[in-house]
Amino acid sequence: MTSLAERLMQRRLELNLSQEDLARMAGVSRMAISKIEMGLTQNPRADNLFTLAKALRCSPYWLQTGKTDTTDGFPSQDLTRPRVETQTYSYPKISWVNAGNWSEAIELDNKFNTEDWISTCKNAGGNAFWLDVKGDSMTAPSGLSITEGMSILVNPDAEVLPGKLVVARLLDSNEATFKKYIEDSGKRYLKPLNPQYPLIEINGNCEIIGVVVEARIEF
Repeated sequence: MTSLAERLMQRRLELNLSQEDLARMAGVSRMAISKIEMGLTQNPRADNLFTLAKALRCSPYWLQTGKTDTTDGFPSQDLTRPRVETQTYSYPKISWVNAGNWSEAIELDNKFNTEDWISTCKNAGGNAFWLDVKGDSMTAPSGLSITEGMSILVNPDAEVLPGKLVVARLLDSNEATFKKYIEDSGKRYLKPLNPQYPLIEINGNCEIIGVVVEARIEF
């Protein structure tokens, strides 16, 4: 099976589901299912992809790419094997972010077209993505420390609260940075965990594109 349309239709038929059945289970329209199966929609919205995969009891990574991902508890193409008790989720790794000064790095457009997906037990919503960390401004001498080479899971739909680790991007460019969000005396700042780096005041020149909900070292 070489296309999303073929994989979705085969899996739907294996479960003896009509298009109406699948649409109702996934919370989408029957027309949306029909367009995918006819090949008119090749890159569905991320939230739709995840709900379709859940309804079809398969991995969203397999549904999108046709490739097996054995890190989520079972091979995505082994569609008859029951899931393990711990629910897992797969999110795309799209680029890297600088833990230091502002740096051009992140390309959010078409982020779900990448073939590099990482599985996790963290449910970060349908729009989350992984980034690799470069630089040492988030490397702390003690306590929480995010070192260069780690991967961070970013949830763009999470509420931004003081104390959260965030990825921010300048409004007039694609330059981004990874810092801790803090508020003090009515002002907002991006704070590095490395005390050798200065605070960055948020003065309307940037937007927070997501909250970091997990960090890990990839071997």
